[in-house]
Amino acid sequence: MSILGKIFTWWDGATFGTLLDSWKNGEKVGEDSLGNAYYRARKGKRRWVIYKGSNDASRVPPEWHGWLHGTLDELPGDALPAPRAWEKEPSPNLTGSLGAYRPAGALERGGHRAAATGDYEAWRPGAD
Repeated sequence: MSILGKIFTWWDGATFGTLLDSWKNGEKVGEDSLGNAYYRARKGKRRWVIYKGSNDASRVPPEWHGWLHGTLDELPGDALPAPRAWEKEPSPNLTGSLGAYRPAGALERGGHRAAATGDYEAWRPGAD
């Protein structure tokens, strides 16, 4: 991305101001498996993430989410137990993509749904 793009855009990586602030006032404390970098202020309690790629909050793993929001004071690697065998990897938010959930009757699937089964009776004014 060009320097002009870095100054004025925020949706694909950090802006120039955020990068400058991270370098000047921040201390890098870690990185997750997706390559996102996590920072905290040298003075104060502020914490933030610089995404690798698109800025999508669903790309922050649960353990780092807890740290970002102050639920954990220690870094996730120090405070949390090892992942259990039955735990699944977090999935990204697929809303607006081709992988989004579209139930029967959704316009993207033709807009047709099964007919009502007869267990519904519409309300009519005056009918008791």
